[in-house]
Amino acid sequence: MDLRISSSTAPLTGAGLARRAAAPQAAGGNNEVGFSGALKGALQSVSAAQNRATDLQTEVQMENPSVSLEETMVAIQKAQIGFQATLHVRNRMVQAYTDIMNMQV
Repeated sequence: MDLRISSSTAPLTGAGLARRAAAPQAAGGNNEVGFSGALKGALQSVSAAQNRATDLQTEVQMENPSVSLEETMVAIQKAQIGFQATLHVRNRMVQAYTDIMNMQV
């Protein structure tokens, strides 16, 4: 049984942008690169996963035969895991900010 999550549905797909922060920007491209771009992409993918889970929940409640309960539960779990990961990143960032502000200069 293969339990790997494909890259198109992973909650933090934007995290790979941080590794390519030093890569040159394509001509005419207006994509953000670096930490802010990676964070923005990750937040957008988590938001999309949550929206998809909500839409699937609504479809199951309306008894749409083309939407399975299993698919809905998996989408809900993916959204929950993505949200928890985002929460951990936020907490780490707040802790790092607090540590830096408390340093003696």
